[in-house]
Amino acid sequence: MNFIRKCFGKSAILILLLFLLQEGKLTAQPEKPDSTFVNQKDIVDFLQHNFGWNLRKENSSLKGNGPFISVMPVLGYSLQSGLTGAIVSNTSFYTDSSRNKFSNLLVNGYYSEYQQYWFTANSNIFFEKKKLHLFGDSRYYNFPTKTYGIGTNSSLSDGLNIKYSYLRVYQIAFREIKPNVFAGIGYNLDYHWNIKIDSIQGKVLDDFKTYQGNNRSVSSGISLNLLFDNRKNAVNPSQGSYAFLQYRPNLTALGSDSNWQSFQIDLRHYLTFPASSHNILAFWSYNNFTLNGTPPYLDTPSVGWDYYSNTGRGYVPGRYTGRNFVYLESEYRFPITKNGLLGGVVFGNAESIFQKWSDSHPIVPGEGIGLRIKINKYSNTNIVIDYGFGVGGSHGLFFNLGEVF
Repeated sequence: MNFIRKCFGKSAILILLLFLLQEGKLTAQPEKPDSTFVNQKDIVDFLQHNFGWNLRKENSSLKGNGPFISVMPVLGYSLQSGLTGAIVSNTSFYTDSSRNKFSNLLVNGYYSEYQQYWFTANSNIFFEKKKLHLFGDSRYYNFPTKTYGIGTNSSLSDGLNIKYSYLRVYQIAFREIKPNVFAGIGYNLDYHWNIKIDSIQGKVLDDFKTYQGNNRSVSSGISLNLLFDNRKNAVNPSQGSYAFLQYRPNLTALGSDSNWQSFQIDLRHYLTFPASSHNILAFWSYNNFTLNGTPPYLDTPSVGWDYYSNTGRGYVPGRYTGRNFVYLESEYRFPITKNGLLGGVVFGNAESIFQKWSDSHPIVPGEGIGLRIKINKYSNTNIVIDYGFGVGGSHGLFFNLGEVF
């Protein structure tokens, strides 16, 4: 127990709870089979019924293996990006007739009033007959924004302007070693170039110079990965657990600027609460630790730079940065309409950024509410609209296609 407290500090209790739930010491109902679509409605049904738009034919092929494609233009606002337009898409499908796990592909493109533009592609593909799971996270950013230095002792007024181009390529091939348990090897590349920052003297500039040697950086490494996932639909989980562990040594032999190592822990659990309802209580613990070496400034663990850029609702990505990042979040999801078209959420999160285990672990909280609009009843995909609040006047509107976690 002392070891757990030392490693995870105030997140230990929730992490233990998640593992207990996973192991069955605190029981949750198993994942329910696909609900019938007769009583479920989505935005396509709404438009067809109210405006007579013939957008979809109800036939058996839609209820088979898919693909179930959702595409939506969205307009949002955040402190980081200002007014932002996006085209977001989600494609879900089964790869075999057993229909045990949805595979999905998320492809999004964004452009903001601050002349930021970025593209993301995330994939989770299951080949159950071959016991394979392929995971991918690819991104390109051209991104003028602000940075706030190392640690949590900063305010929004401390931000320095920074601009960079960024390419991320993460690919992992998993092999199932027992039901719902996968071991995998991957390649991880983070490449930043054309990095430019304000020359205003102060702590933020000093932090940047400590971690960033010049106007480019490369982190390149082979990762070792372990995954447990018994959720049926990762786009909108209603039951089950998820645990992801990754050890990543970045090596100069593979093109990295320096040798440094990181370890990531991502834990999630979902249960129906109350048991007789359609309400979902969800827990998430995301942790990213620098084991040794010195990562480049823009590769240091940071709020909003997880695989799907979803940590820290209420804060701009990169608002808090440090060698070690511990994050906890819980969300309560509930239907607003009986037909499933509209739903709501309330959420709260807490994060801690620190340099050394011996340092104090200040906690930064966030909270918010959200609306869910069913865009595709066959894949149970929602348009996610959240408004989050943080400390120091931080706030923002956040959009997703599919649940945040």
